[in-house]
Amino acid sequence: MLLYNRLNSTNRYVALDVETTGFSPQNGDRVIEIGAVAIEDQGIVAEFSSLIDVGKKIPWRAQQVHGITNEMLQDEPGPDEVLPEFYNFIAGSILIAHNASFDIKFLRHEFSLLGMSLNNRSLCTLKMSRKQYPHLPNHKLETVSRYLLGKSCEQMQMHRALDDAKLAGMIWLEMNEQWDA
Repeated sequence: MLLYNRLNSTNRYVALDVETTGFSPQNGDRVIEIGAVAIEDQGIVAEFSSLIDVGKKIPWRAQQVHGITNEMLQDEPGPDEVLPEFYNFIAGSILIAHNASFDIKFLRHEFSLLGMSLNNRSLCTLKMSRKQYPHLPNHKLETVSRYLLGKSCEQMQMHRALDDAKLAGMIWLEMNEQWDA
């Protein structure tokens, strides 16, 4: 069984992460930040990052996780501006995320609010790391990153979309490299 999709020159992968106002789009929670990196030929070739003003107050608990405040979203573009641009960025790509079901669920909801759909294939570095590294104390993005990347991940700001997307992409690349070795 092939655990990982090995890179080839015909595929574009996009590692992504979203920050949200809560845990459930069904309860009205929304995406307030998207970060993504495009991966081709074993490296990051492009980035996408945007805060999103959804016209909703960010609960204090969510602010404590990602550090995004209501003031930071003032004058930022809305979903109707950001999401079509992001859709073009990920077009034809295989998506990669750490806990992909969470990110994909939110993105599908956001796209549906604009009458769009998300049909990209996706890979989950959380699931992959659980299979490949069962000995780790947990499989949080930070833990897996430190294990695979060492000090190279220390400059990243955890729980911000672009840095988390970069880490997901980097650990996916590292897992692929180890798998191929």
